[in-house]
Amino acid sequence: MTDTPQHPLDGILDILREAVEGGRPGQGTAFLDGTNADGTGNHGLLATLDALSAAQASRDIHGATVAGQARHTAFHMEVVVRWEGGERGPFDWQGSFQPAQVTPLEWDALRARVRAAYEGLVAFVNTQRDQPVTGDATGGLSGAAAHVAYHLGAIRQLVKALA
Repeated sequence: MTDTPQHPLDGILDILREAVEGGRPGQGTAFLDGTNADGTGNHGLLATLDALSAAQASRDIHGATVAGQARHTAFHMEVVVRWEGGERGPFDWQGSFQPAQVTPLEWDALRARVRAAYEGLVAFVNTQRDQPVTGDATGGLSGAAAHVAYHLGAIRQLVKALA
């Protein structure tokens, strides 16, 4: 029996998945605290956002809000797909943090947008498996994983200040 080599995009997708979805219950992780076997203790982006109310997500802490960070993170994942599809902007990076405050309905929609942006990015990457591996594909995905991880860290720091 021969081992099939891992596709170059799979390892990067694993890091992105951990940043967004958190650790798999009871399994080891690459960089986040592990999720407990019963599913508690998930420190991924989606679980972190789902644990907050709209009021908490809208609270300004040193000029930033969780809602603004979440909106920007979704925007970045959407732009990666658009960029790989040939759209070169301009993109409103500064405006992507706005609005920083959300109502409960807007918070639900924003969390759904983060999930959809992530799922869209993963779906796009999966369409690239039969294409020649390029620095654009691996670089774009690596940048997305690093960017999500960075903003997850920023969001988790803001959450600490909410306590």
